[in-house]
Amino acid sequence: MSPLKIKKGATSHSAYDLRPNFSDKEERHTLAILVENEPGVLARVIGLFSGRGYNIESLTVAEVDHLGHRSRITIVTTGTPQIITQIKAQIGRIVDVHTVNDLTVEGPSVERELALFKVTGTGDHRIEAIRLADIFRASVVDSTLESFVFEITGTSEKIDAFADLMRPLGLQEIARTGVAALSRGAI
Repeated sequence: MSPLKIKKGATSHSAYDLRPNFSDKEERHTLAILVENEPGVLARVIGLFSGRGYNIESLTVAEVDHLGHRSRITIVTTGTPQIITQIKAQIGRIVDVHTVNDLTVEGPSVERELALFKVTGTGDHRIEAIRLADIFRASVVDSTLESFVFEITGTSEKIDAFADLMRPLGLQEIARTGVAALSRGAI
């Protein structure tokens, strides 16, 4: 079989474009999914991910419309552009799903995460932990003679950076909420 001899740009308007148009580069996407607040909806959405071997980096769910009985699921996941497209299409086919928005693709968005850090230490470590918390605008929400609990809100990167700095100072435990995200602007 002889190779196809295709001139550059020859298939740009053809229905039979033979050039590969896919990427194998992993991308991080934030999906905002509006669903009916019914038993089992979250399990169906998450089951789609686990059944196909897709990873969820962050998951946040809360009721956002009490009268309309709707909840918002915010999922942060990674995958190739083809996998992300497939995930959005499959989620959109679930009966109780109203909308699937890819905030990463649709334009600028605001993402925040809340975390609690328990840090134990005495002396200089304790003073340094408070100083760093002040720089990161973290609040002390609990204090004993041996430990602090800090509350911090920000991007996932900010929270990761704060955790990296607190580890040598006596970081004992972290609790994170997951990403909450909204698109910026009027719509």
